[in-house]
Amino acid sequence: MVPELPKKDLTSFDISAAVKELQPLIADSRVNNIYQFGEKTFIFKLHKTDQPPIRLVIDIGRRLHSTSYTEESPTEPPPFCMLMRRYLRDSWLRHIKQYEFERIITVTFETKTGLLNLVVELFGDGNMILTNEQNIIIQAMHLKHMRDRDIQRNQVLVYPPASGKDPFKITLTELEEGLKDAGDAEIVRTLARFLGIGGVYAEELLLRAGIEKTRKSNDLTKIELSAVFGALGSLLSAVLENKLEPVIILDAAGDFLDAVPFRLVRYQGHSTQSFASFNGALDEFYLRIMATEKAAGTIEVDQLKQETARLRRIVAEQERSIAEEAKKTERDKQIGDVIYAHFTELQTFQEQLLQANNQGYAWSAIIEQVMAAKKAGKPPALYTESFDGKNLTLNLFLDGYHFGFSLRKSFFENANAYYEKSKLAKQKAQGAQVALNESKKKLAHSERILQEAEALKNLKPAQIMEVLSKRKEAMASKQWYEKFRWFTTSDGFLVVAGKDTVSNEVLIKKYTAQEDVVFHAEITGSPFVVIKAEGKSITDQALKEAAEYAASFSRAWRENAGSADVYWVRVDQLSKSGPSGESIPHGAFFVVGKRNWYRNTPLRVAIGVLVDNETCFVGGPIDSVKAKTKTYVVLLPGDYQGKELLQMIMRLITAKLSKEQREGAGKTSIEQIREFIPYTRGAINQKV
Repeated sequence: MVPELPKKDLTSFDISAAVKELQPLIADSRVNNIYQFGEKTFIFKLHKTDQPPIRLVIDIGRRLHSTSYTEESPTEPPPFCMLMRRYLRDSWLRHIKQYEFERIITVTFETKTGLLNLVVELFGDGNMILTNEQNIIIQAMHLKHMRDRDIQRNQVLVYPPASGKDPFKITLTELEEGLKDAGDAEIVRTLARFLGIGGVYAEELLLRAGIEKTRKSNDLTKIELSAVFGALGSLLSAVLENKLEPVIILDAAGDFLDAVPFRLVRYQGHSTQSFASFNGALDEFYLRIMATEKAAGTIEVDQLKQETARLRRIVAEQERSIAEEAKKTERDKQIGDVIYAHFTELQTFQEQLLQANNQGYAWSAIIEQVMAAKKAGKPPALYTESFDGKNLTLNLFLDGYHFGFSLRKSFFENANAYYEKSKLAKQKAQGAQVALNESKKKLAHSERILQEAEALKNLKPAQIMEVLSKRKEAMASKQWYEKFRWFTTSDGFLVVAGKDTVSNEVLIKKYTAQEDVVFHAEITGSPFVVIKAEGKSITDQALKEAAEYAASFSRAWRENAGSADVYWVRVDQLSKSGPSGESIPHGAFFVVGKRNWYRNTPLRVAIGVLVDNETCFVGGPIDSVKAKTKTYVVLLPGDYQGKELLQMIMRLITAKLSKEQREGAGKTSIEQIREFIPYTRGAINQKV
């Protein structure tokens, strides 16, 4: 009988078929970025020459396949995702394979430091383990001690015991012996365990062999054993030869029940939906299944509510802290001003008290005299509230402010101490503002997830699918140039630049027309930068901005140079054949004829923010950014890098916004800035 519940996890057969399709699709692709959604779901964004972006979804313990659906990136990647980015971003994905016939997949990456393997376990609770070329564990999603193996850093990865005999390697004799050893156990259960293929495919073998699944394992004839072995071989051949016929199986109500790489006898009579690829079928199947789970309320809305409430408390506390620091900043500055405003009185008063003490009078006697003068209404004794004899400090009330005035410090030291306290409070408030912005982004993300969860809980699966399908449409509507670096000049020209040797080659060969012009810096390690003419005469201003862009994104930036020489040529001046027929490396071209030079082009980029219905960042040459927004900062080559630099930029930009605009910017991911910074390093030009 067909089970009522839909498939949850991939079987070994499913994994084998999915990996067979994935290998030619993703092999030799570049890892652009890695995202994590929830606790177990990862998206690897891959780029391959002259192809649309590829998105590989890994849901540890459950599934692995390509996906055509997009999802809004989390504002703050979790620690394990950050570690994956550190090791694997910008690497080359070279190979993907199934480990034996287990529910384990190994993905091999070529990095600057050597080969790394990502081992994905799709059984039980699942795991994701990163190892080096010697199979030593670098890190794992779950580090743990187990009876048969340990997953710990700096230890050799030991794979779990085989779940059964590898169907690709088993012989007819081994199959016969295994069934006999199982005695009178049901044949379907024995096949599922002995071959590690699960109940669905164990039933399928018996249906194809014409054997009742409740038969005893040791009760099969030689002919029946050969029939089972032949049925197994036919399924394996379909996978090996990539003769797949992917379908989604529907139940009587029209809901998704299973996704299989080829039609199965056990599902005869069921309605099906055909797909061009098994990965496509899995993508659609799991999207619908998870939508159904959400509609059934399986999302822990209460936990989301608790997390959102916790973040709201943090934001409120941080806002109170910033407000208090702002008050301290103003109060201490005003006290410094008050001290200077009463310069003559306070300095004379201090000198009189110190002189009396030097003449042998005790401080208690001196203060008695001061308090007597206060009763008589005589300034500056009138301003004295009390005296701290231990610290020799007068506690004064003057012009509406209560403050201490130390007799151990000079008049000027007293005033400057309050100015310094004011500066420190201001710096503390600025640091707290950065933390507040990050907390607001997390809160906005949590509120959005909670809102979606509550909305989805009240929707039917069909309605959910309609909502989710928009992500697919949004992905399809991306412009071609968005997979490169790009900006628009201050006078409206589109400028596109390569990111590496592969994209340099594709940009010139596929997307550059005869009317366009191509820039390159006179240094190894420069992108090709193309101004798209699109039927217009290219202006001097556009040429100038493109030259700055080419210089800034060249290796000269990494070497902290102040300027670089840049030239531009026409497309027909580029050739893949060098002098005397010598070969030109991939991503490079030989230039024929005159070059048009921009000597000593300054290295500098600007990053600004657009605050409208939706806040977003823009970057590029200064003039191009100034034409779009007045809120920007300018970067020069420097030694700040990574997240520290991103936070500095974010802090300076948000400081230029109004309170309402800061709230909008605070909800925007700081990672949006990274793409605009050459080598993600630099320094702020404080003069702008």
